[in-house]
This record gives sequence, C-alpha cells and structure tokens, in this order.
Amino acid sequence: MTPDNEQLERTMRQIGLTWILENYQQELAEAARKKRSARELLERLIEGEADAKFHRRVQRSIRSARFPVLKTLDQFQWDWPKTINADLIRHLAGLDFIDSRTNVVMIGGVGLGKTHLATALGHKACLKGRTVLFATAVDIINHLSAPAEPDGLVRRLKKYTAPELLIIDELGFLPVDRRGADLLFQVISARYERGAVIITSNRAYKNWVDTFAGDAVITSAVLDRVLHHCETVVLEGRSYRMKDRIND
Repeated sequence: MTPDNEQLERTMRQIGLTWILENYQQELAEAARKKRSARELLERLIEGEADAKFHRRVQRSIRSARFPVLKTLDQFQWDWPKTINADLIRHLAGLDFIDSRTNVVMIGGVGLGKTHLATALGHKACLKGRTVLFATAVDIINHLSAPAEPDGLVRRLKKYTAPELLIIDELGFLPVDRRGADLLFQVISARYERGAVIITSNRAYKNWVDTFAGDAVITSAVLDRVLHHCETVVLEGRSYRMKDRIND
C-alpha cells in the first residue's frame, strides 16, 4: 500500500466512511473495467456509504427498542380474533401516526395478539429509522420508582420521552399503587402532543380507574391526554395460545 493510500484510509476511518474504506478499491477497479465516469464512481461510493449507515442506524434502533421478540404483521394470524379492524392496523403500518403524534390503544383479552401488533408496528418504525422503546407498564414503574440521586427521576423520565414512539405493554394486567399511577401519568403527560404512544391493555377505558389505583382524578387526566389524538383498536375472541386446548 502506498503512503498516499495509507493516509487516505486513515482519513476515511477517522471520519467514519467504513463502507467506502472496505469497498473503494473494488469500486475503482470496476469503474476502470466498465469505463464509469468520475461522477458515476462518486455516486456509487456515496450511495453505498449512505445505505450502510442507514442499515447500521436501523440495527441500533432495533436493539435499543428492547423488543421482547421481533414480530411482523405478516406473521399475525388475522383470522383468529373474532373482531379486529385489520384495515386500521394496515393504515397504522404507514406510520403517519408517529408524525402526527397520535396515540394507538389496543384493547382486548389475553392471547389475542395485542403485543404482537404493537411490536410489529414498532419494528416497522425501526426499519424506517425511527427511534422506538418497548416496555411493560410495570417495568416503567419499577424503573422510575427505584431509589435515585436528586433529579434522577427527571433523567429517567427522558428515557421514555425521548423516543419517537413509546410502546407501553400490558397496562392494567397487574395492579399498581398510587405512586405507580402517578409515575405512569407523568410519562403519558410528558409525551402529550410531543410523541406517539402505543398502549396495550386488557381493560376497556371505563375500567381504567382500576388500573390507576382507583384514582378517578389521575385516570381522567390520563384519558384526556391519551384520547385527544388517538386510534383505538379493539380485539375480541378467544386466546390464540389456548386454541389447541380449546379445540381438544
């Protein structure tokens, strides 16, 4: 390798042009064989680097989203729930709700695919380079209520306010105390008209007061913020996980 090439590669490494670093010699040789112009060569190098950077961004987004399992809409058993608005789900898959900071609430019993659909929408958002975080309601409460240094709660809240899309799974599956209800309210309030939220719950809206420690004031405040800009997906039917037992 010539000293000029060594310097060139050091510079590419320093400024993060990793795809060009790994491929420029091959691209130069191919450009010479196919008599590509300097502009064509430059376009190929820039496009290759841009595609590689976007792919790395997508992978980082998927990792940081912390999905329990990756799911897609193609994997969903659309014929299993007795009731589901499939057209609405497919519309949501266009991800316009993220740009309009619209919330999505999925309500239904266990085993109907609420978490699957929420994860699939979140995964699709990651594939478009959007920032996403998945967490259960209980995990959010436990994280925010853990002992912390002064102003620690403010910094912890940023974890849930920063992503473009926050998925709160299993709201209402486990009881929470007044402190937990207040913490969930702070998360939802902080994201109001600033970022989209997907919530999955086994409780109809009229029963959310039981979710928020029986506090009608907090429940009303939460519903006011969630429902102001919101799409509601209702799933009805029997648990898919129990289908084999049911059919025996």
